[in-house]
Amino acid sequence: MTAAISVLPFQSAAASEPLKLVLQVTVDQLRGDLIDRNLEHFGDNGFRYLLQNGVYYTDAHHRHANTETIVGHATLATGTDPAVHGMVANLWFDRASGKPFYNVQDPDYPLLAKSGVDQSTEIDPTQRAATSDGRSPSSILSSTLSDEIAVANAGASKVFGVSVKDRGAISMAGHSGTAYWFSKSEGRFVTSSYYMDAYPDWVSNWNDAGHVGAYAYTDWKLSDSEDSYRFIEFDDAEWETDFPGFGRTFPHPFGASDSKYYTTFLTLSPAGDELTASFAKTLIDNEAIGEDGVTDYLSVSFSSTDYVGHIFGPSSLEAEDNLRRLDRTIGQLLDHVDEKVGLENTLVVLSADHGAAEVPGYLEHLGIPAGFFSFNDVDKEPAAEALIAEFGAAQDLIASFSQPYVYLNDKFIAENGLKKADVAKSLARELQKIPAIAHAFSSEDLAASAIARTPVSDAVLANFHPSRSGDIYVVFEPHWFVGDFDGLHVASHHGSPWSYDTHVPIIFSRPGMAAQRVSSRVETVDVAPTVSAYLKIKAPSGARGRVLKEALATQ
Repeated sequence: MTAAISVLPFQSAAASEPLKLVLQVTVDQLRGDLIDRNLEHFGDNGFRYLLQNGVYYTDAHHRHANTETIVGHATLATGTDPAVHGMVANLWFDRASGKPFYNVQDPDYPLLAKSGVDQSTEIDPTQRAATSDGRSPSSILSSTLSDEIAVANAGASKVFGVSVKDRGAISMAGHSGTAYWFSKSEGRFVTSSYYMDAYPDWVSNWNDAGHVGAYAYTDWKLSDSEDSYRFIEFDDAEWETDFPGFGRTFPHPFGASDSKYYTTFLTLSPAGDELTASFAKTLIDNEAIGEDGVTDYLSVSFSSTDYVGHIFGPSSLEAEDNLRRLDRTIGQLLDHVDEKVGLENTLVVLSADHGAAEVPGYLEHLGIPAGFFSFNDVDKEPAAEALIAEFGAAQDLIASFSQPYVYLNDKFIAENGLKKADVAKSLARELQKIPAIAHAFSSEDLAASAIARTPVSDAVLANFHPSRSGDIYVVFEPHWFVGDFDGLHVASHHGSPWSYDTHVPIIFSRPGMAAQRVSSRVETVDVAPTVSAYLKIKAPSGARGRVLKEALATQ
């Protein structure tokens, strides 16, 4: 018998010079079309450099339904779905304690800071809902790519995650690394006792060096001439959020460094990303990243695109200028890595945790149906009458709604001898009759696979975790979403299974990699397995993605 010999059509990039660093860049809310939309105004050292030295997957998607920050970050980190890694939402309801649970909260590991979230100024409702200021990755149920790099190198790899958002840093640093994030209440980069007992001197020195205060009494101004912007005519559009003191027209003032919303304004602008990159560059210098023969890992998650998108929308003058500035910030970070580590020794991986919906007002301006949804604004009487007729109650059956989940009132249901499965199915049926709600799936049906298999239901199933998901998963119609953030009305949102929220870029870049655009559909669960294959290490424990062979090819 003659043995069959398989000849690979490419040379493995991992067979070239040893890799010193995996730099994973995640841009919060970078929808998949936005690089190409803005590319002509980008420089040579940022996005354009990555595209000219790497593989760009132009039709990459998250395959889970709840496209929120922690869900997307954890998926990129683990190579698996929230059904496996467990991070099903930014916020879920903990049935054991009867309280909300913020995804990375952990009372066992308090912050190494004077204070945690400032309830009076925090605009992220999921942060405000956290019942502890402590933080750790303990709730992530799968190992991460960064964990596997540490495992493969006997713990000698240096592993770090940096972001404005705690959940953006913690998820990517994994269980084995160290995470730093920006505390708006402190105006400093912080961490928790999960990672260390005291800050290294370099962290304290950076925090005390005046980087954050340097923006005081300055403005976010347009970085280029007005006639170069696509959305210049929509400056001061009525559908944008007019955040007090920041406004909706250029220039946007930062004000005094001791003013109530000063640090919030920084995160609502390119300044948040600039500070993140500055801290990351200082980390590279002081933690000796890439200076030995062991592969290190650094995640940098840029958050300003998300905040700007929420307040002004992805098709706004602010979003347009923010991306131009982010391109320069990424370019400066890459230049620093090249100087300290060498880009030839670095694999850069760039993607996003989710996309973004267009602002309903902008779509309506173009004649496209869209709108904001509120349960308070719809006629619930028909549903209430149906539930009362069946169960003798309506509103009492529901404990809360925390997008995308409806939670039932278990106590009321038990006290009245009702069957939870019957209540959930009936309520899901009635919710689906409400205009602007496309689907409502009960967890009972999801657990029993008693639903028709469609692309949407598959996305919801990928998001389903029995002990963390709510009782009913609600999917709104395309271009409809809840715009209220506990009193703050945002212009745009994300969190749906529709393509504008699932579509993100995926780029693998390293000098010597065959530069190409790949238009075939791929998924974000493919990122961690592909990097693992590149490094010739095992994939994260829950990985369900496939290896993207184009990223392993060399010229």
